This record gives sequence, structure tokens and C-alpha cells, in this order.
Amino acid sequence: MLEAIIFDMDGVLVDSEYTYFQSKSQMLKEAGHEVEESYHFQFMGTTSEYMWEQMKQEFSLPLSVPEYVEQMTSLRQALIKQNGIKVIPHVQDFVKRLHEGGLKLAVASSSSLVEIKENLETIGLADYFSEVVSTEEVTHSKPAPDVYLAAAKRLGVAPENCLGIEDTKNGTGAVRNADMVCVGYANPAFPKQDLTFADTIVATFADLDANKLNNIYQKVRESHA
Repeated sequence: MLEAIIFDMDGVLVDSEYTYFQSKSQMLKEAGHEVEESYHFQFMGTTSEYMWEQMKQEFSLPLSVPEYVEQMTSLRQALIKQNGIKVIPHVQDFVKRLHEGGLKLAVASSSSLVEIKENLETIGLADYFSEVVSTEEVTHSKPAPDVYLAAAKRLGVAPENCLGIEDTKNGTGAVRNADMVCVGYANPAFPKQDLTFADTIVATFADLDANKLNNIYQKVRESHA
């Protein structure tokens, strides 16, 4: 029985990917390495530490990973201060409909716990999520299932009774590895992502509610039986 919906944050609740793209491109350019925006697609759904570990190795960057993460965070905060937090279209009403439908809600994100909570407050959804989990609180980041399993445990719901919503390959892989039903969100305004691990794909949250997600959940579970 479907009991809980667990959301990713970046790209599902808020459009924050542009802040990662722009800040990293600027930092790499200043270090003498110009990259296309598409270069950053491979890191969507991963942690900041993982991104900079990979880029430090690839480009032989001189500073430490924590220094690059701190610099990127400062640049991202400046971008957000300038442009504001961009909410994903229709997601606020979608979350409220799920809450009214009696489903338990949680967030499982690769962003920091502080950033997750700040974003939820800013977009007016903090009161609808009973649990918030960051990958900084678990051992392994996505596509490992740790953050989703932690969210389910805190909700008091078995993983097989949860549905996760993700927008990246790493994210959908994490949901699949947690033995949860996965809805992939393919935002028409975003670069196309590999969502092959998703059980179904949607391009908008405008017409989704608890009943429709429950129907998706039941069909997937029946097909796997």
C-alpha cells in the first residue's frame, strides 16, 4: 500500500541547477578551464564534494575540495540573492494535494540540510514535509539508496510502501536501489536526463494527486509481482 512520497529537492521542488552550472563554470574559467554547460550534466544528482573531487582530479586543481565547495556555495548564494529561489511549476499545489490526500511526505536531497530547510521555508512548503534528510547525514550518496532508506525509516514506513520523485539518473537510481516505486520528472525547461531507472515519467505536476500516484504505484507493484 502506498503510504509515503519522498521528494528530491534540486530540480523537483526548486530550480537550483542553474546556480551550480554558473558558479562552477565561473570557477573553472578562472582556473583556466572553460567548459560547456553540458559538462555539468554528469554531476546532476550528486553531492558538491563528489563534483569537486572529480573536477579537481580531472583538471589538476590546486585547492582542497572543501575550499572549492565553500567558494561555490558563496557564488551560488549570490546568484540566489540576485535572482531568488525559483520554484518548479505547479509543485506547491501538488505537494499540498498529496498532504490533503493523507500521504506522508519527506525530502531526500544531496543538498545540505541547512539549504533544504531554507528552500522549503522560502517556497512555503516546510510545514508539509514531516521529515527532511540530506546525504550529508548518511554514508553513501545517490545512486546509493541510503538517503531514501533513511527518509523512509524516519517516516516509519517500509521502503516498499514509498514512492520517490527524482529528475536525474543518480536520483532515480537511488530510488530504484531503495526498492521504491520511482516517478521520473522530465522538466521541459531542463536538459534531457537519463531517467531509465524510473518506473514512469511525467513532464508536469499540474494534474497529479494522491489517487493518480497510488494508481501508478499499484500498477508498478503488480507488474513486479
